Amino acid sequence: MTTITLRTPYLLFIGSETEPIYAKTAAGLAKWRPESCMGQLSLPGGTIDLGLAKHSVASAAEAGAKSLVIGTSAVGGAIPEAWMPTLVAALQAGMDIVAGVHTKLNDIPALVSVANESGAKLVDIRVPPKDIPVGTGKKRAGKRLLTVGTDCALGKKYTALAIANRLQERGMDADFRASGQTGIMIAGSGIPIDAVVADFLSGAAEMISPDNHPDHWDIIEGQGSLFHPGYSSVSTGLLVGSQPDAFVVCTEALRTHIKGWPDFELPSIPAVIDRTIEIAKSVNPGIRCVGISVNTSAIPDHERAAYLANLSALYGLPTMDPLVTGLDDVIDNLLGQK
Repeated sequence: MTTITLRTPYLLFIGSETEPIYAKTAAGLAKWRPESCMGQLSLPGGTIDLGLAKHSVASAAEAGAKSLVIGTSAVGGAIPEAWMPTLVAALQAGMDIVAGVHTKLNDIPALVSVANESGAKLVDIRVPPKDIPVGTGKKRAGKRLLTVGTDCALGKKYTALAIANRLQERGMDADFRASGQTGIMIAGSGIPIDAVVADFLSGAAEMISPDNHPDHWDIIEGQGSLFHPGYSSVSTGLLVGSQPDAFVVCTEALRTHIKGWPDFELPSIPAVIDRTIEIAKSVNPGIRCVGISVNTSAIPDHERAAYLANLSALYGLPTMDPLVTGLDDVIDNLLGQK
C-alpha cells in the first residue's frame, strides 16, 4: 500500500469553492485530524468555512504551517490556473504542497521549478503503488466490512472511520482501510483506488485489506456508487476485491438525484442492497447488509430521530447518523449480538 508522512501542521486550501461536496478533503481533515490543521485559506468568492482560523500564505507561514493541503476536488480533478500564485507563494515560503487531485503537482513545470529552488516538496497522494496484481478472488483470512453508497460524497468515509473507531473502543481488533486520497491523508496509508488501471482494481482492493487473523475487522472506505453513471466501475472493482463479509449502505437524507448528474435519480436503498449482494456473492456468498448510515445534515435536528426510526422500520435494519447518533445498534448487528 501507499504510505505517506506529511509535515504538520496543515494549511487547508479551499480555493474559490462554494459547494461543500467538493471540499470534502478539507472537511475530512478538519473533522478527523483537527490536531494537524492550523487554518484555512480561501480565494475571493470562496464561501466554505471549516471553523478554522483564516490565513493568508504569509500569515500561515509565520504561524508555523508546514504543508498547504489542496482541500477541494471538483469533477475531473484539475488544478485551476487561478490557484498558481497561491501555490507558488506557499512553496516560496517553504511549505510543502499536498494534493490528491487527478492532476499531478509533479507534472506542472512551474511548481517543480519553484519547489527545487525552495527545497519544499510536491506530494501527490493520488499515485497508486507499482506492480499491483490482478485480483485473485481467493478468500482471505480475517473479516471485512465495506461502506457502499447511493451516490458519491455522502458519508462512506466518515461511516467507515466511525465504525472502526467504535469497534476499537469496544475492545475489538479493527482497522480503517483507506481507498481514497482524503482517507489516505487521515490514515497515513492506503491505495487511491480510482487512480488504478481498471484491470487491477480488484487486485488493489485485495492489497488494501490483506490476510489477517480470524477475529480482525478491516473497515474499508467505499468509493462512488454501483449506480453512478461515471464511477460505478471503481465501485465494482473495490467491492469484488474487498470480498466483504458485511456492508453498510450510506445515503443522504433528502438527496433525490446523483450529485452533478441531474438526469439520474438516486437509487433506492433496497436496490443498492440487492445489487451489492448480487455482485459480491461470487467472491463471498455470505455477504450481508448490517445497517444503514444516513447523513442527516439536510433535515432539522428535531426530525432526525423519527426519520431514522422510519427507515429502520421500513427496511428492517438498524439505522444511524454516525456523526450524531450512536453506532452500537449497527455494530451489534455486525457482531451478531442483535
